[in-house]
Amino acid sequence: MNTAQFRLTAAALLMLASVGATAQSKDIVVDPKSDVPYVIDQRNVVVKSGTDLCWRTGSWTPGAATDTKAGELPVACECDKDVVGADKCAPASARAVAAAPAAVAPAAVASKCDFSVTLAADSTFAFNKAVLTKSARANLDNAVIGKLGTCADVTSVIITGHTDRLGSQSYNQKLSEKRASAVQSYLTGKGVKADVIDTMGAGKTQPIKSCDDKLGRKALIECLAPNRRVTVDVKGPAR
Repeated sequence: MNTAQFRLTAAALLMLASVGATAQSKDIVVDPKSDVPYVIDQRNVVVKSGTDLCWRTGSWTPGAATDTKAGELPVACECDKDVVGADKCAPASARAVAAAPAAVAPAAVASKCDFSVTLAADSTFAFNKAVLTKSARANLDNAVIGKLGTCADVTSVIITGHTDRLGSQSYNQKLSEKRASAVQSYLTGKGVKADVIDTMGAGKTQPIKSCDDKLGRKALIECLAPNRRVTVDVKGPAR
């Protein structure tokens, strides 16, 4: 495990300990030799949120989630099954049967309406704040609400809040949750069904930009702005 993964793991474990024990599904053990796109503990087990969602690292990509193995299958088969597709998540024996000539043509794969949006750049949150800027609201209108019209249905909306590294872990955890809640309130106010939305806070565990501590306080806050963000992941079938 490299240094960055260890730091992410330690921070995530502290955060999970502060919110109490929650029932989890079976452990997902990954091969640490690859670039694991999820936070893992010292047992190489993927760390999950209280709602049983796998914690992504800042380097998460669909390709990394597919390439990293949990046993003989990609780790995304346990954490983000829609990313790899059911065909790659079947046991080897089942895939061999599926590869054999079939008597009938396979059914067409339904198109998806899956997309991700990050409130970044001028849509980031002000330091120590969880209030959506005018630009952030416009971004949600265009990049989220506008795209939902191309979906036949919305089955899942996962909103994840993030903070910069200034301040304690417990404080930043709460702040990241408030930022996620601010986006949730805005989307439900625009007609998105509340029962398909899940919110989670990553605190300061998944930074996307590093800044030198030698910078003055004001310059450091400005430098760390990209880390004060919210990501919105939408899943559902297309029209």
